[in-house]
Amino acid sequence: MVLKRTRFAVVDKSPVARIIEARKSRHLDICLEEDVASTLDTGFGRVRLRHEALPECALEDVETAIEFLGHRLAAPLVISSMTGGTERARAINDNLAIAAQAAGVALALGSQRAALEDVALLPTYRVRDVAPNVVLFANIGAVQLNYGVTVDDTRRIVESIGANALYLHLNPLQEALQPRGDTNFRSLLPRIAAVCRALDVPVIAKSVGSGISVRTAARLLDAGVAAIDIAGAGGTSWARVEGRRAGDPTREALAETFADWGYPTAEATEALRLAIPHAVIVASGGIRTGVEIAKAIAVGANVAAAGLPFLEPATRSAEAVSETIDVMIAGYRIALFVSGCRNASDLPGARYSRGSDATVTVVPSSATSKASTVV
Repeated sequence: MVLKRTRFAVVDKSPVARIIEARKSRHLDICLEEDVASTLDTGFGRVRLRHEALPECALEDVETAIEFLGHRLAAPLVISSMTGGTERARAINDNLAIAAQAAGVALALGSQRAALEDVALLPTYRVRDVAPNVVLFANIGAVQLNYGVTVDDTRRIVESIGANALYLHLNPLQEALQPRGDTNFRSLLPRIAAVCRALDVPVIAKSVGSGISVRTAARLLDAGVAAIDIAGAGGTSWARVEGRRAGDPTREALAETFADWGYPTAEATEALRLAIPHAVIVASGGIRTGVEIAKAIAVGANVAAAGLPFLEPATRSAEAVSETIDVMIAGYRIALFVSGCRNASDLPGARYSRGSDATVTVVPSSATSKASTVV
């Protein structure tokens, strides 16, 4: 697999674009070099799948492909939004896109606000030249709809990269901890509804490391959002990222008090599925393995998403990203196989808890004089 490079004309960047670019680059450094994980765990350690010693199928019989928002994915995996708007992001996003297309999984880009501020940064998000067929999601902070971003702007960012859907991310905690953050979330839901009505592609509402409650998810779905990305606690804490970026011990100490803020991913996913059975759910926030993808689907997700596991490989090559994806999908396939599941739809029935195996009456054979029970 060869990473293609595209030449773009050099354009002077605006002061605002330079500030955003510096912030994006610092975010990458922090996520790559420092421990900024939530101090809550995802909750997946408490989710058990049965072990089926006699699966009655071959590993090759297991079907990993699923349908998601009208697109067929080779596995229920989205590479989560990470970056864009900085020169470093161009190669990272290219590597992610090449690998995602090769594996048949989806890719969500980082916030495209920077490209709205300065068109010179648009090439850092454009990946269709290297991955023309990848299922691709655009991204903008929902709160920006209260700071001058219009419905036409959201349409533009989708069209500018040839996206198949739009992420609207919801990050009040991150904005509150970010110096000069955008914290006016007043009357935002009607603006989100207007975007959903106007766009020809689905809109996905996504938290940023703190989760989405059932009540909030219901309001978003009523507004026309097509899917909810839980993005729960247990993965990267963007409160801690902003604390480290501040370069101010007082500000960092304040951010650390929110290190365990939010809803653990597994719990938030299960709660939403139980409350709104028809919801389309993306489970993200601390997903690191194929087993966790299987557990996410078992508790109610349609697909899972992960970001951090792919970031460091993406700084090296598309091949490195592909290797990470392949390991994750292999783990997911094996998890289905050894829990006796042939596809994702079987996973909700594969949850195990003490006493969940009903008493089974064993019919006596010619070698057995009477029935016995196995618990």
